[in-house]
Amino acid sequence: MTESQSFSNLSEFYAFYRTQHSDPWCRYWHYLGLSACIIGFVLLLVFEHYWWLLALPVLGYSCSWIGHLFFEKNTPATFGHPFYSFVSDWLMYRDWLLSPFKKTP
Repeated sequence: MTESQSFSNLSEFYAFYRTQHSDPWCRYWHYLGLSACIIGFVLLLVFEHYWWLLALPVLGYSCSWIGHLFFEKNTPATFGHPFYSFVSDWLMYRDWLLSPFKKTP
């Protein structure tokens, strides 16, 4: 599969997305960026500084792109599939958070 390929659903895209995040350091940079977004969003709500809405995408995507540039050495899927990529970022984050609770056979 290539980045320019069309996908019929999120599940199909997520399988591709996971192949583009095989380096653990790339994933860690994504987790850092998404965690920063969550903290920034909480600060936005607590202090009512709505300019944080502008900073949240910068926080999230800059960390993710560092992971791709320096570790995965590929083009982020965001450029070809922005919506699916955004949702997949959060799915991967969820999978990471839940991984200690998954039973292994």
